Amino acid sequence: MSKTTDWREKEARYFMRAGRRMPILTVRGEGSFLFDEAGKRYLDFFGGPATISLGHSHPVIVDALTDQARKLIHVSNQFYSIPQLQLAELLIEHSVFDRVYFMNSGAEANEGALKLARKWGKEKKHGAFEIIAAENAFHGRTLQAVTAGGTERYKAPFGPLPPGYVHVPFNDVDAIKRATNANTVAVFLEPIQGEGGIIVPDDDYLKQVRAWCDEQRLLLILDEVQTGCGRTGRMFAYELFGIEPDIMTLGKGIGGGVPLSAFLAKEHAAVFAPGDHGTTYGGEPLMTRVGYEVMRYMVEQDLPAQVASKGKIVERRLHSLLDRCPSVTGVRGKGLMWAIEFNRDIGERLTNAALENGLIVNNVRPNAVRLTPPLTVSDEELEQGLAILEHVIEGDVAPK
Repeated sequence: MSKTTDWREKEARYFMRAGRRMPILTVRGEGSFLFDEAGKRYLDFFGGPATISLGHSHPVIVDALTDQARKLIHVSNQFYSIPQLQLAELLIEHSVFDRVYFMNSGAEANEGALKLARKWGKEKKHGAFEIIAAENAFHGRTLQAVTAGGTERYKAPFGPLPPGYVHVPFNDVDAIKRATNANTVAVFLEPIQGEGGIIVPDDDYLKQVRAWCDEQRLLLILDEVQTGCGRTGRMFAYELFGIEPDIMTLGKGIGGGVPLSAFLAKEHAAVFAPGDHGTTYGGEPLMTRVGYEVMRYMVEQDLPAQVASKGKIVERRLHSLLDRCPSVTGVRGKGLMWAIEFNRDIGERLTNAALENGLIVNNVRPNAVRLTPPLTVSDEELEQGLAILEHVIEGDVAPK
């Protein structure tokens, strides 16, 4: 077998080209840092995205993997396992939900939530099936999840798409009201749009949506795959907005880097019966053991409060950049989930320049860069990474 340094040739020869990669071969991670094959160190402010919640190779995760692997890696969901029971109890006890179902990825969790809503409509709302979702949203890459998403270029190659989805502008309650009809069963939203560019709604938006869903007897489903598990400075983003959804999906940060997701529901929405849903790997002992240890660490260390404090550092530095750099037209985010918007499409160029300077960020949109560092990033690492980013931005877009 040829050397790993032939990675460019291997990619061209073996991989399906379904996306673009950064031009580094990663070999090791430690805390907030990634290392390439040449030993160069990079501050990772991308994190998966928003997946490496405790940083790379955190001892809590490494110990959970090694200990559980010696005991039991996989068992069918026809049996119980201790880690699955422990994680279920922890999630329910620290949220507003009553039931949980484990899956492997955020897209799968969203699929499960959408199926649950469809069945609820069939049983509880005279066969209602339509789901109102948001433009610019992202819910995953499976066929139903991509249909629920609001980005046309992700859907266009794959028609005909599953029916029953209506899209409205995000942060527009009146648009949701106009789209509601007798067939509407649910409203499906990200509390903060992630892949759409870290779009934060008005403070009262979700409260108004919740009130409308109550009035019209609709389910409110929140996709917290990216915002959940401490990312926004609260354990779950619905807490930021003072509401309780009927169904919530989790992924990314819940496993700290291993494939684990879940959808949770209030009792009245948990209408699945045996045979309605299933998964081979979802909730297996190895992954739920990691999820349990990750979530327990977050609770015991009050990690969301730490994230809220660190978010103030990011907010201060980014608003300073906004004030002094005319080409920066906006900064937005919560906790450790931020975007910087520019007046032209320079996101990819800035991302590559940051990489050359030892910082990994993400051009979430052509004119925007996303920051989602590990929740365990230190204040010093935050300051270091933000200084690199400011240097790159000012060098590229400062007035000549």
